Amino acid sequence: MTNVRFDGRVAIITGAGGGLGRTYALDIAKRGGAVVVNDLGGTFDGKGSSSSMADKVVDEIRAAGGKAVASYDSVATPAGGEAIVQKAVDAFGRVDAVINNAGTLRNAPVDELPDSTLDMMLDVHLKGAFYVTRPAYRIMKTQKYGRILFASSAAGMLGNDEQAAYGAAKAGLVGLMNVLSQEGRAHNVLCNALLPTAMSRMAGAMSDSLMQKVGGLYGSVYDKVGNSGNPEFVTPLVTYLVSEACQSTHAIYSATNGRYARAFVGMGYGWMGPRDVPATADDIAAHFEQVSSTDRYFIPESLTDEFVHLVDRMKQGE
Repeated sequence: MTNVRFDGRVAIITGAGGGLGRTYALDIAKRGGAVVVNDLGGTFDGKGSSSSMADKVVDEIRAAGGKAVASYDSVATPAGGEAIVQKAVDAFGRVDAVINNAGTLRNAPVDELPDSTLDMMLDVHLKGAFYVTRPAYRIMKTQKYGRILFASSAAGMLGNDEQAAYGAAKAGLVGLMNVLSQEGRAHNVLCNALLPTAMSRMAGAMSDSLMQKVGGLYGSVYDKVGNSGNPEFVTPLVTYLVSEACQSTHAIYSATNGRYARAFVGMGYGWMGPRDVPATADDIAAHFEQVSSTDRYFIPESLTDEFVHLVDRMKQGE
């Protein structure tokens, strides 16, 4: 069995003052890593700030014999992102892993969604991850080693009622991961995305209707769910993905109720139309079942990989 360790490694974890982030920080520290515990210390919906949340986790780690420092900077500004990374360099001399976990949540139906909510979701989730990752990536690129994880969400990749702003921001993180994994591969900087599900204070902010929907789904297997909704059930996948043992990059992984699985964007084989003149809308209508079919599919590794696939099929006479 692989012994996943972080000796000599330094991890930055944003939003690590509670919930999922706290469990990541504790586990990595237990495995020998030095941790920057970043948390603005506000409420789940982005109000206020306090140093107490990050400080408490740092105290837990140090009490157990681990190494950690607190950061209270906001991820939502370039200056905040730079300061978080600089904290790691000042305290421990390097940056080896970044877990972009910081988040906030405000739900509303799309037709009732205030502009300010959309701005906040993009600032904290998408821009925040960019602002922290960019300075960290520069260091990782120089040292020829790094692991970066973006906490996306099934709400973005699959959809969920009342979470248009949140889902849009979270889906954007997958786009960021897709590009950075391409750029980082040559420098041994590996990037993946996470779709975590856990009962946390953010999950507790779901509307009654959404919670009733989830409760109804799990009602018939309630006795089999056990404690698998706890944040600790997401932690092992996260710890592995940002460790040296992990060689995966450019992938999306789901952790839900003790089930760990890869999620992916696949592309159907579709219908190969004429290539001397464009197909018409009538042609599409006639072949739409084939266009929409998922019976055969492939998983492109990049934008150009789609063209490689098409060229190969043309060579085969399709």
